Amino acid sequence: MILERIFTEEHQIEKDLCAIFPPEWLRQKATETKLIKRERKIDPVILFWVLAIGYGVQLQRALAALKRNYEVSSKKSLRDSSWYDRFTSELVSFLKECAIHGMEYLAQEPSRTLGERLSPFEDVLIQDNTIIRLHEKLAKLWPATRSRKVAAGIKVAVLTSAIANGPKSISIYSEITNDLKTLRIGPWVKDRILLIDLGFYKYQLFTRIRENGGHLISRLKSNANPQIVGVNMSWRGRAIPIIGKNLQDVLPELKREILDVNIEVSFRRRKYRGEQKQDKELFRLVAIYNPEKEKYHLYITDIPPDVLSSEEIAKLYRARWEVEILFKELKSRYALDVISTANPQIIEALIWVSILTLLISRRVYRTLRRLKPNTKFAPFANLRWSNAFAELSGELQKAIIQYLGFDWNLETRLSVYVSEALGHHVGEDNFTCEWWA
Repeated sequence: MILERIFTEEHQIEKDLCAIFPPEWLRQKATETKLIKRERKIDPVILFWVLAIGYGVQLQRALAALKRNYEVSSKKSLRDSSWYDRFTSELVSFLKECAIHGMEYLAQEPSRTLGERLSPFEDVLIQDNTIIRLHEKLAKLWPATRSRKVAAGIKVAVLTSAIANGPKSISIYSEITNDLKTLRIGPWVKDRILLIDLGFYKYQLFTRIRENGGHLISRLKSNANPQIVGVNMSWRGRAIPIIGKNLQDVLPELKREILDVNIEVSFRRRKYRGEQKQDKELFRLVAIYNPEKEKYHLYITDIPPDVLSSEEIAKLYRARWEVEILFKELKSRYALDVISTANPQIIEALIWVSILTLLISRRVYRTLRRLKPNTKFAPFANLRWSNAFAELSGELQKAIIQYLGFDWNLETRLSVYVSEALGHHVGEDNFTCEWWA
């Protein structure tokens, strides 16, 4: 197979991944985050690769299995306490720093380019959140939303980039956190399009995006009733007058497949010195009729018609499916939603581990595309690729460990598993020992 040949002969993937996370950089971050305070048996380089590749894809979701994986990779035997006590807030900080570094690296070397129709823009960004259910013991730390019983949940907020083919930023909140608080608008949105869903629907937010030089496409709320102040398309025949009317009064009378108009909306500004002023803003509204559902799909945007047509606005919004694919990939392939522990540090650590696995998977995918420029890769292939990556992750981890100069052989693996099987707890009470051995 292509991937196996690259592992064994060309080492391109190992070189690429170790260029993103060099051993010296990992050791430096381990020191800065106080994960490693002095030289001990735990090597942060091996720890990183064991966690980043060995957790989700190999379904080694028990810490004991990860411990054996580390012992095989490092050829060192560990006490249980040396391993389990490593899952601390310092490890969380270390893994978070690694994930941020990986996202920045992906952004600097984009794996995709925008098409000609999107040439006026720098990127297309998609914001969304997903929920991870946790043990009820954590309800005070991470309370759930609208639950009839005591429950806990974490909200993972992801801003994903079209050109980077992966997340641009990730944050962790309690489930009860309002979606609007997970998206902070600033100068970073300049010349970029944000595709946002109804959880972020607020005219004040849309206005801040525009004021920072960004652009947006969102679904329009079903009960929204803005006033139509202009039209962007002309129709043949007897068209009903719509300027000056409200949207909900017009929709039932429409016979057109497409409605493309300018609307005026009212909203309250953020409080400043105790005052909250009323304001108005103009946006573009696009309505596309769906004959199967016999209703209009409504979109609000600030992108003018001469840049993107009505059909292109609707089609581009469907690209939000990419973030859904990303969440499905994280949960179904990289174990984001399989966290059964009630230990907060272990939970946060494994969330960042799942994200690191995703970043590494996407980077390997980019390397393969670069090495096989004539191969046609199907659109939305990330989920299918994640299945292949999971199957070959064991070979990848072995290749990286060997590339870094660590030994990996059957004898070491057998010695680790035999040690686990024989038991190493002094004074274990095994009643059969006095009868047979």
